[in-house]
Amino acid sequence: MQIGPHRIQPRVVLAPMAGVTDKPFRMLCKRLGAGLCVSEMTISNPKLWHTSKSMHRMDHDGEPDPISVQIAGTVPEVLAEAAKYNVDHGAQIIDINMGCPAKKVCSTWAGSALMRDEALVARILSAVVEAVDVPVTLKIRTGWDSEHRNALAIARIAQDSGIASLAVHGRTRDQHYTGVAEYDTIAAVKAALSIPVLANGDIDSPEKAAYVLRHTGADAVMVGRAAQGRPWIFREIAHFLATGEHLPEPTLVEVRDVLLGHLAHLHDFYGEVSGVRIARKHLGWYAKDRPENAAFRAVVNRADSAGEQVRLTRDYFDALVAGVAPDLPAAA
Repeated sequence: MQIGPHRIQPRVVLAPMAGVTDKPFRMLCKRLGAGLCVSEMTISNPKLWHTSKSMHRMDHDGEPDPISVQIAGTVPEVLAEAAKYNVDHGAQIIDINMGCPAKKVCSTWAGSALMRDEALVARILSAVVEAVDVPVTLKIRTGWDSEHRNALAIARIAQDSGIASLAVHGRTRDQHYTGVAEYDTIAAVKAALSIPVLANGDIDSPEKAAYVLRHTGADAVMVGRAAQGRPWIFREIAHFLATGEHLPEPTLVEVRDVLLGHLAHLHDFYGEVSGVRIARKHLGWYAKDRPENAAFRAVVNRADSAGEQVRLTRDYFDALVAGVAPDLPAAA
């Protein structure tokens, strides 16, 4: 799949997820097989660009190409300035968020709320495309609700506005992440466009990725929640698409080493206090399907230093590797 000058290979992409797809997670997913990783959304309001949160989100030093940065907002001119600012700070692809269903985003008429105003969509897309000399991509949902599935209309506006590729999540805004994603709308969008289309929603296995690509004709799949605690899913999907065969599951030793490396990057990137706090959700995802995971999470979430968090994690996985019950102190 081609996005502007960038060849996306393999055609398995990490979806932007607020609070998840930070630089440490993007770099890990790229190392484990993702062809492209899109950043968590950055705010378009220039008053917030110099906060600690925004500066971390705009840090791309050492990140493998291509660097895709998602922006969110409502005002065309403000989004255009945000796009330029992010390009000046390393973005090689600008992605526009019109897919986020969160109430706090939609209440400001951003995210998927924008799909209710097709004229405003056209103004935003044209303003951003004209503002930067890098490819601009767009992420949408199938519509606002089941009665207003206008993804096809938005898709045509996007292509006419110069958008380089379009990602479609197979749910309406009012579904949030409930129910089951549908792919017929994505197939209709792909059939109507000449630009690349990415299919998103409930892609949680190599077989599901292959099915969605066949059903929709999409150029790539976009994986979101299924990568939480399973960043190796990208190489698994890529290998299956290329060969029709499954890679073996990662060993417990590899899972341990991936997680410890992820923890180290989080602690280094955010500093000890924030890094330990942010790492807790990732620890829960990695341990979700492991023995005694609830007890492990209860204990490790009490760790208030990087060293203690790493030690507890290493001891837990070392016990699993050795085939013995983890020695977990009481959480009370």
